[in-house]
Amino acid sequence: MTHAPTHAESRFDRGQRALSRIDGKAGEKVVASLADIAPDFARYVIEFPFGDIYCRPDLGLRDREIATIAALTALGNAAPQLKVHIEAGLNVGLSRDEIVEIIMQMAVYAGFPAAVNGLFAAKEVFAAQDGQQASGNAT
Repeated sequence: MTHAPTHAESRFDRGQRALSRIDGKAGEKVVASLADIAPDFARYVIEFPFGDIYCRPDLGLRDREIATIAALTALGNAAPQLKVHIEAGLNVGLSRDEIVEIIMQMAVYAGFPAAVNGLFAAKEVFAAQDGQQASGNAT
């Protein structure tokens, strides 16, 4: 469940905790990859979306990931971010079937090309996870 922001905990600490829970290693890799080119931006990624928005109390993490997967699918040009959030959706309790349905729903509002691209992104994430599980590297 989400946590209401507290005054004792910094935005960064709250964001780090949320990022780790939601995106796991995939999110940490994104932040780390930004650290050498734009360390301030890497910090903003932790503080604003994860420290401020994801930690708001009135919407659960599962619902937030449904919205995020739908939005990134609809954009049609954010495959790397979509893949991270497909993993995040799985991390917070979405099933593969639910993720596929979320993406298919976007065909109505964002068009078939966006939905097809989203489905291919999901296929890649699922295959990568299956490969990790088969090799014993699942977390």
